[in-house]
Amino acid sequence: MARLATHPSDTGLLVIQPLRQKQCAACRRGPLPLLVVEDGAPRCLDCADLGHLVFLPRGDTALTRRSREESGLSAVVVRFNRRKSRYERQGVLVEETALARAEERCLADAEARRRRRARDARRRAVQDGRVTEAFAAEIRRLFPGCPADRAEAIATHASVRGSGRVGRSAAGRALSEGAVVSAVVAAVRHLDTPYDRLLMSGVPRHEARRRIAASVEAVLRGWRGPGADVG
Repeated sequence: MARLATHPSDTGLLVIQPLRQKQCAACRRGPLPLLVVEDGAPRCLDCADLGHLVFLPRGDTALTRRSREESGLSAVVVRFNRRKSRYERQGVLVEETALARAEERCLADAEARRRRRARDARRRAVQDGRVTEAFAAEIRRLFPGCPADRAEAIATHASVRGSGRVGRSAAGRALSEGAVVSAVVAAVRHLDTPYDRLLMSGVPRHEARRRIAASVEAVLRGWRGPGADVG
């Protein structure tokens, strides 16, 4: 005899989705989409006093669990898997009112999760704003000649959450000088020199950087102030 994927003592009542056409041994109706085996014979749900239950397919664990909690009578629906030679869960039968109550509970949870996500998003936005603000302040300290809006734009770009950019690195969050200068150099390279055009024209990256190095240093020197050493 094929084994059940879940032992009957763990599931309670079991209802079967037959692979072959079956008739009820009591009322002779058929073919039966669902049946109960009693004394070795198939019974339809009505004859097994389960006809008032509704089928909830598997897939939503929380809804299934709550439906069974709310339902005074329930049954697990299984179907035989020939390839695996065992019965597998397909869903549950529960009282219709119980399913409705379970759905209301899940909807309430969904709203609570939505509000929590909104709160988390606001908190992350505040945190991100602080990171960006601190990064921009450090840019202005190291490069007092850098326009404020430019410093803000560089900090914002470097600090995007999940971007993997230098502003989100441990060094960036610690506002190390190397990380801040790296972000500024990258911004100058892309926005104040023909670096991107050189790349698009096929110039190798290292050669393109060599060609625009003097232009980058000139911008940094101007932002650092008179007599400053760009390193």
